[in-house]
Amino acid sequence: MKLINYIKRNKIKSAIVAILLVAYYFCLPKQLFKDPTATVITSNSNELLGALIADDGQWRFPASDSIPDKFKTCILQFEDEYFYKHPGFNPISIFKALKGNLSSGSVKRGGSTITQQVIRLSRKGQSRTYFEKFKELILATRLEFRLSKAEILNLYASYAPFGGNVVGIDAASWRYFNRNASDLSWAESATLAVLPNAPSLIYPGKNQKRLLDKRNRLLKKLFENGTIDELTYKLSIEEGLPQKPYPLPQIAPHLLQKVAKKYKGERIKTTVKISLQEQANSIVKQHYNLLKQNEIYNISVLVLDVNTREVLAYVGNAPTDKAHQKSVDIIDKPRSTGSILKPFLYASMLDAGDLLPNMLVADVPTQFGSYQPENFNKSYDGAVFANEALSRSLNVPAVRMLQDFGLDRFYHYLKQLQLKDLKYNANHYGLSLVLGGAESNLWDLCKSYAAMASTLNHFNDNSSQYFTNEFVQPTYISKEPANFGKLQNEKDVFDAASIFLTFESMKQVNRPEGDDSWEYYDSSQDVAWKTGTSFGFRDAWAIGTTKNYVVGVWVGNADGEGRPGLVGVQTAAPILFDVFDVLPKSEWFTTPYDEMLEVNICKKSGYRASSICDETELRYIQKSGNKRAPCPFHKLVHLDNSGQFQVNSSCEAITNIENIPWFILPPLQAYYFKNKNPFYKPLPPYRNDCAEASGISMEFIYPNQQSTIFLPKDFDGNTNDLILKVAHSKPELELYWYIDSQFVGSTKDIHDMAVMPASGDHIITVMDELGNELKHKITISE
Repeated sequence: MKLINYIKRNKIKSAIVAILLVAYYFCLPKQLFKDPTATVITSNSNELLGALIADDGQWRFPASDSIPDKFKTCILQFEDEYFYKHPGFNPISIFKALKGNLSSGSVKRGGSTITQQVIRLSRKGQSRTYFEKFKELILATRLEFRLSKAEILNLYASYAPFGGNVVGIDAASWRYFNRNASDLSWAESATLAVLPNAPSLIYPGKNQKRLLDKRNRLLKKLFENGTIDELTYKLSIEEGLPQKPYPLPQIAPHLLQKVAKKYKGERIKTTVKISLQEQANSIVKQHYNLLKQNEIYNISVLVLDVNTREVLAYVGNAPTDKAHQKSVDIIDKPRSTGSILKPFLYASMLDAGDLLPNMLVADVPTQFGSYQPENFNKSYDGAVFANEALSRSLNVPAVRMLQDFGLDRFYHYLKQLQLKDLKYNANHYGLSLVLGGAESNLWDLCKSYAAMASTLNHFNDNSSQYFTNEFVQPTYISKEPANFGKLQNEKDVFDAASIFLTFESMKQVNRPEGDDSWEYYDSSQDVAWKTGTSFGFRDAWAIGTTKNYVVGVWVGNADGEGRPGLVGVQTAAPILFDVFDVLPKSEWFTTPYDEMLEVNICKKSGYRASSICDETELRYIQKSGNKRAPCPFHKLVHLDNSGQFQVNSSCEAITNIENIPWFILPPLQAYYFKNKNPFYKPLPPYRNDCAEASGISMEFIYPNQQSTIFLPKDFDGNTNDLILKVAHSKPELELYWYIDSQFVGSTKDIHDMAVMPASGDHIITVMDELGNELKHKITISE
């Protein structure tokens, strides 16, 4: 009541007081410092990985949450011993400073507290007059009401000048001592503590004695007040001073650029493990020094944690030069995929039930319109197990499998993997999609391999259930955990069995030279991995996964220049396994039995065994694979007692006929298969007195599905013959060859015919002695 009565009696005074209080409350800006700050990234354990200088050219790190104890002690002892006792200004210090300055006739002493210095730093450019000092005092008291002492001290440490373009204790400790502020010695902390008072002392080669004297006086004070002992003091004063600024660490420069696009001017704690990052950098540098001799200048490496989807190492490029795009981060750049998508086709077909893990697939000369895929080694196996075709990265079986599976179906699976560089429809890529006709990037590919591994892990760890968001984006920001979604019974993209069987096949890939005896070393581990090489030797890939880690490697030239020897297994794979060697060893994936069936498999064909398959074994396949038809390559063959001839009821008593299961490939597949499989047995001939059964077949080996042929010329300019080849199920029969109804010759056993047709269209006709006929139209072009 008394206060109210007083206000009523003294309205003008009260109004003035109210106005002054409001002015006092609002006199301090909400944000003291608006200076641009450097973008800073640290490792998952807070070690500095790199920094980008602030826009105003200052090395000014974002304000820190804490100050190292040594520096805090030094700065308080040097600048403001009564910091924790005054309300923002120290009357005794002000009086002493005023008295000294008046007696000398000039400003010799400041008398400002740390709080006042924070205000002065925030009001940069203001003249140092007594009136300005008064305003600083008022603002300092207001600051004391707003912030705690610790927060004020942090602001001072973050924005105090340390000479040149260095601002703040964090930047200063790295620029002058090349280490974290928390790792500084007493002498180093004392050196930095005296610099804000006279930042010009730090210039290399100048004022060294003045700086040394100031530092040593502070160290002596610390010794005298018992902060440091005598031995520490004596050792500290023997330490030298910094001579020139160090460059800031650039351990993950391309990740820094990536972070700066979204978090410019912030301090970001990443998921990167600094020891692994440094090891990866070293590995890349070693291989770069070798590869650049072949004019291969760019390398990128990405390491992911499968279980958390965190980025553990990020090497965006090799330590090359500006002329070879040193600053380009290739991890997220689209490049031709080569064969790196083949495992996805294999997994897709397994998942859909169109393939069994080691089912025979055709590997013969193939042409689809004008597109004619070839294996890397230019040879053919005739027929090869699907898992072997994947582990050997055979191109022809992959394209034939894609044709059988359906281009649109496979494209749908790839879109589910969220490969962002698949920007066109399936027909744009055609069947070359699985051999490098599309583009992708290391980030998306590693994410997809990690998602497959994680799907398998989660299925086994969560009562055979799947997460709804397995293909979540990896994260390089600490404390941003991956959101895998909710558990459900339905798969996300691939079922666990298909993934496991795909990884089992990838585990068998032959390792690069020097690591080919890996299984004999205790330190080795199983890795599901795949290489890829783009057309023209422009891109080399290697991506591998264990239960816990995914490592991806790309090697090439950023400008797309191809180089001889730029092959995945020769250039990227050695880097891949060097990185895996420095990672913790992982156990192999657990078999997902709940998604698998144990069935009888034909050993020779890899299909589900039919009733006449002579060699079978129990093997686990994915559940969807149970819909595959039984083995089509085993047939009952009727032989006489000698087992050397086929017979039938027309020439032999039924009681003397033996019914033998026989493994029979189509003629074209058999033609190539028998060259690499000496134990393959062709069908025995019919005995002479028997009427031969139907079922004879023949196929063109060359030309095969080809319409236009260019006849080569030799060194003398003479046109070479066209060699026609046919595979016959009974090669001992004589074949008769015709071109445009004109007989040109006959063959027996080996059915190769050399001809010299004129330019233009022709019909080739082949007839065996039993009357079976084969026709093919070709065009000869010069």
